[in-house]
Amino acid sequence: MRPGIALIGLAIPLLAGLWLACLELPAQAATTERIVVNRFSGVAIEGFDPVGYFVDGTAEQGTAEFEANMWGAVWRFRNEGNRASFLAHPEIYGPQFGGYDPADIARGVTVPGNPRFFVIAAQRLYLFSLEANRDAFAADPERFLYEVGKRWPALQDKLSQ
Repeated sequence: MRPGIALIGLAIPLLAGLWLACLELPAQAATTERIVVNRFSGVAIEGFDPVGYFVDGTAEQGTAEFEANMWGAVWRFRNEGNRASFLAHPEIYGPQFGGYDPADIARGVTVPGNPRFFVIAAQRLYLFSLEANRDAFAADPERFLYEVGKRWPALQDKLSQ
């Protein structure tokens, strides 16, 4: 198992809440969409429950029993409560930058994040394509987010609507 990292705010120490969560498997996602979805199923973030990262601190698969459609994607949840929370506040629970890796965005490219590599920083969910990207971001999120802020608008415009 590989660790996922949950951070509370951007306060130091940044590794205040470390949770084990990840298995090392590649993401199979389209990179022409504003939300990272499986190109075959239309399911966002490989069916992982976006609320579960916040509630349980782990990357957990949702089920087809608890689905919601939002932003042109199908989202899956572990239970009705998580589904309701997401629908009430998708801007909080949805992955930032549509699930694209912020470390790669900071370099000027859009690479889908792997839902098993995550950080919660400043009460927002970030997904990463590589464990090394996640670790670098966790060490200095403000630096990455500054670079992302400069590059994301242009990259987002290139993604299909």
